[in-house]
Amino acid sequence: MTSHDQLPVLVVGAGPSGLTAAVELTRRGVPVHCVDRAEGPSASTKALGVWPRTLELLRRMGAEDEIQRRVLPQRAMRYYSDGRVIADLRFRDPDVQPVCLPQPDIEHMLRDALTAAGGQLTWGTELVGFQQDGPAVKAVLRGSDGTERTEEFSWVVGADGARSRVREQLDIDFRGATHELSFVVADIELDGPLEPDVTHYFCSPRGILVTCGLPSGRFRVFTSAPPGLRRDEVDLTAVQRLVDERGPGGLRLRDPDWISVFSVHSRHAERTRDGRVFLLGDAAHIHSPAGGQGLNTGMADAHNLAWKLALCWHGQCDSTLLDSFESERGQVARAAIKQADVQTRMWLLNKPHQVALRDNALRVASALRLFHLDYLPWLAGQRIVYTRPGPRRRRLTLPAGRPWPGSGGFVEGGLVPRTQIWDTTSSRRVPLRSALSDLRHTLLLQSDGPLGGEAVRLAAWVREHCAEVVGVQVLQPRAARLRPWTPTPHEASGNPGATRIALVRPDGITDLVCPARQSWRARRRLEELFAPLLTPAEAPGARAETL
Repeated sequence: MTSHDQLPVLVVGAGPSGLTAAVELTRRGVPVHCVDRAEGPSASTKALGVWPRTLELLRRMGAEDEIQRRVLPQRAMRYYSDGRVIADLRFRDPDVQPVCLPQPDIEHMLRDALTAAGGQLTWGTELVGFQQDGPAVKAVLRGSDGTERTEEFSWVVGADGARSRVREQLDIDFRGATHELSFVVADIELDGPLEPDVTHYFCSPRGILVTCGLPSGRFRVFTSAPPGLRRDEVDLTAVQRLVDERGPGGLRLRDPDWISVFSVHSRHAERTRDGRVFLLGDAAHIHSPAGGQGLNTGMADAHNLAWKLALCWHGQCDSTLLDSFESERGQVARAAIKQADVQTRMWLLNKPHQVALRDNALRVASALRLFHLDYLPWLAGQRIVYTRPGPRRRRLTLPAGRPWPGSGGFVEGGLVPRTQIWDTTSSRRVPLRSALSDLRHTLLLQSDGPLGGEAVRLAAWVREHCAEVVGVQVLQPRAARLRPWTPTPHEASGNPGATRIALVRPDGITDLVCPARQSWRARRRLEELFAPLLTPAEAPGARAETL
């Protein structure tokens, strides 16, 4: 390992994205210096909606007990048009069910996880500037007492929000537009007949009103501001008037925690990597709160970057692995911005023919449960499919990431299925994805009988050369049983046509899937990923002889 890679990583920003990056890097043995210019945590609830994929990440960080204690599970999303219900989307499947979990609670969990992993967070410290100096980044930091100091870091992660100092320093364009309307948000006591575990969307020609319950027993009220409304005019009386105009009637507001006015933007950074500096979360993309994707997308950005950065920092992968961060998360950011923009515009339709089309489309889609096929799984983070840049090749997948029958549910670039299996290591029944390690890759051999010679030889090669970064597991699909691979005399006698191989990344994404007779594909991919770990005789250049 070179000396510059022994330097810590600087994470700028202690919101959900920055803290996630700091926790995941620290869990993987990378020293991190996480700083934030604020003097302490914010008490503002800000983001609320947390989808299952994000909860999965939090559980991996040890937050299971806190999640159970702090969340309010959501039962449904209900859409109204002029007071009449037009769509009722019920969350019957826990894999797509969101929860209400205010941002301060999430940040509290992440700070606890950072402390438990041995990391530290420094408040009242501002990034003044930085300069990339070959294999390191020299950053100027200013403390709360005004003292400036210069430190060297191996990498810099900019998670410092929509007004990112890191992005500004890199002179990266923040492309997009600001919505023509402003929006009013309030956390408040609400007396009325609304169920707190349902998100209500009241659409009318007068504007959109969204309400949902908070774990504290209060409600979040979100509504479009009428044209010409000044910020200094927004108080409890003004919010009550807007709720009376747009809601079902009979709702009384009182005792607000906070009331604010904000503009909605749809913007994304021209690029999210510049040498040894990365952008993620709101520093990389912002959009309407429609769909509740902002916080979830930012935390997923951080998780995607952290495991890759850790492998490079330890010298186990070449830094070209980091190129995939910008490509993969850019795909998700663009999709999130698009869906949020479309949904926001649908909320605000006011011409009679447009309203009629929207309402009828929602009624039909709700009655046929079309939202449950694609839209809700996508919002929940379960339908991610990363596509690799370069020439497209035939993929074992159907539209929207659904696998072909016989593929075992695995899609290259998609998440490992959450099929319930018996995990022999923990002696309990868990989702398959949860049973696989999130700290290293997994070579998953799938067969109900003996594995066959090709799979066994590949597993033995992995154990000899890549055991530090790749674990080998055997999945018996019919028995729904997962066990660590151990060499046995009869394993090589199986039919290679009955065995499938999947290479799974630490983030639960299937990197590669192939039949055992094509085991050379898996080995070639491992040689590409972990070339720095291999001896010269086992480097990719020797592939023709070794295979």
